[in-house]
Amino acid sequence: MSQAAPSTFDPLRFFELRFASHGTRLGIGYRDHGPDWAELELPYREDMIGDPASGVLASGPILALMDMATAVSVWLRAGAFVPQATLDLRIDYLRPATPGRAVIGRGECYRLTRSIAFVRGQAHDGDPDDPIAHVAGTFMATEGYR
Repeated sequence: MSQAAPSTFDPLRFFELRFASHGTRLGIGYRDHGPDWAELELPYREDMIGDPASGVLASGPILALMDMATAVSVWLRAGAFVPQATLDLRIDYLRPATPGRAVIGRGECYRLTRSIAFVRGQAHDGDPDDPIAHVAGTFMATEGYR
């Protein structure tokens, strides 16, 4: 597939359901989306601080945010919720998140094959031109994307 399919997957509804998941536990919420991208938000919370001296969020919740943002972008491009597994998700941290600020993650599915989705994205805390991290990775559909 080279272009996004008309989507029956509604990410806003998906996040309104708030089923038990690590994303729910972390408080990850929906912000916006397009045909092949999704933007989610991780709120700043003291129980997710990785360095108490500085108040900086731990890296794990940021990685979880980006995994979820890129996964949602795949479902949008595929046009439906598809069971899938993260094969690889590389994250490069560019700087620490600013204490007290929510982290915004935007994921994009830029290529979709019969069984593999290719994704990229970035996390920032208010200024997309000053990212916290970049990600690149792949997902595999357990039963195929189409």
